[in-house]
Amino acid sequence: MNFFDLMPPNSTGSDWLMFLAIMVPLCLGIGGFVIWFVLFRKSHKKRERRRRHKHHRKLNPTLAQTEGLPPLRPPNQPPRGV
Repeated sequence: MNFFDLMPPNSTGSDWLMFLAIMVPLCLGIGGFVIWFVLFRKSHKKRERRRRHKHHRKLNPTLAQTEGLPPLRPPNQPPRGV
């Protein structure tokens, strides 16, 4: 398929100008999207690598592992550390 087959055979200069006015922004938009997509995917992979290291950290124990809540304190006693 030839580039000139896309246009009708009796087209004038204004038809070519309109054709180019549509095709140039369309191609620039598609090219910009492809470039943005490639750059975005590279930065996404970097975030995944950082996230993997978090699995090696020990988590805080749950209340079930520490045998529940501490006992109730009397109402007239202030909290510890105050």
